[in-house]
Amino acid sequence: MSWTTKEIVDQLAKVVEPSRIKIGADDLQFYGNDWSNLSKPNPCAIVFPTSIKEVQAIVGLANKLNFPLVPSGGRTGLSGGALAKDRELVVSFDLMNKILGFNKSDALVSCQPGVVTQVLKDFAESKGLFYPVDFASVGSSQVGGNAATNAGGVNVLRYGMTRDWIEGIKVVTGMGELLELNRGLKKNATGFDFRHLFIGSEGTLGLIVELVVELTNPPKDLNVMLMGLKSIEHTTQVLAVFKEKLDLTAFEFFSDIAMKKVLEGKKLRNPFDHIFPFYVLAEFESYSEVQLNAASESFERCIDFGYAVEGVVSQNQRQARELWEFREGITESIASYEPFKSDVSCRISQTPAFLCNLEEILNGFDPKIEAVLFGHLGDGNIHINLLKPTKMDSEEFREVCKIISESIFNLVKSFGGSISAEHGIGLTKKPYLNYSRSEVELDYMRGVKRLFDPNNIMNPGKLIDI
Repeated sequence: MSWTTKEIVDQLAKVVEPSRIKIGADDLQFYGNDWSNLSKPNPCAIVFPTSIKEVQAIVGLANKLNFPLVPSGGRTGLSGGALAKDRELVVSFDLMNKILGFNKSDALVSCQPGVVTQVLKDFAESKGLFYPVDFASVGSSQVGGNAATNAGGVNVLRYGMTRDWIEGIKVVTGMGELLELNRGLKKNATGFDFRHLFIGSEGTLGLIVELVVELTNPPKDLNVMLMGLKSIEHTTQVLAVFKEKLDLTAFEFFSDIAMKKVLEGKKLRNPFDHIFPFYVLAEFESYSEVQLNAASESFERCIDFGYAVEGVVSQNQRQARELWEFREGITESIASYEPFKSDVSCRISQTPAFLCNLEEILNGFDPKIEAVLFGHLGDGNIHINLLKPTKMDSEEFREVCKIISESIFNLVKSFGGSISAEHGIGLTKKPYLNYSRSEVELDYMRGVKRLFDPNNIMNPGKLIDI
């Protein structure tokens, strides 16, 4: 690259206040990395714009001097999508973090991309409404990043993905042009909806600088039921029974190893007398006796059919939160094992067969590598966490996991599934994108990239190469 950090900083200082340009080692490390910890971050600088005009000026400068940009939100991604390792300029949206407006009649809130997801959820609650996108990192992830990765989470079964709640966005393309897409319209049949190209594009087409987000009415009196099962086939059978009579808000599953790790790591008391091979957690509204009776009848049917062995249901909101802890506490409980994570999906009906085949694959490798399985069974999303054995070197472990991953992705391909259900592609899964996308699709994706970012300055090297 022909430019130096000093040249970039000097030019940036003409479009943003110098105090909002950081080149200190700690800042470069912090803002240049994400949760993937894939490699050592090495950005040239960090810049903090506060307005759309400043973002456009930064993109214009990047085109003029031909240097790459990496967008930075909460940096909670696991695929290396926010990693800056090749002297990129990191564009942090931490200071573009305002709620800009709210319309009660439309139930729409306008906000900047740096608004933390939990802040948006709290704002919705203050208006008597609900923003349903929910996952473990809501306290630190940002709404712009959620849209850029089309974040999912535990409520997808009932409410869908992030894209289902974005009614409009403003984006600055790779050429520095400002596009206002859909403008908060519920119905708009005027041709291509470019909004959905940018949602899930991982910052490779442009930078999201403003969003119009739809809110909805909050669920009422959520109850949670945790059930122990003998086999993986019974998970989807339980789901089918419960869906007949209940409008579920979530349906999760996890394995016996996951339960053991969370009991140990979170110091929780086992709600049952022993460990079951699998568990499912169902969440549903219980605003009347009708729902409670339907849940009770569904559970009894599962017991009668032999799908479930034992179950426990919450009696109040405190108990509901406690039951959720068995599922939501898994990630924290296995963090010390340096887990190698995969995030895949298949059709819901295929999940038992997929998991049986997955077990065969995992059994063919080092038995000391434990596999913790959990996920959003209601939408076919399976999280595979391989745990590093204590005596295995980290580099050796990672290399073994790459080999295992290729076998897993081949299995995903045979089921017509996705190699990334909700964590995105970034750097870690880019070599495997052809397992879920045809060559024709990949060519069209490259064409879209060239259209919006012809100079390849927008998060280059992520998702797809041109």
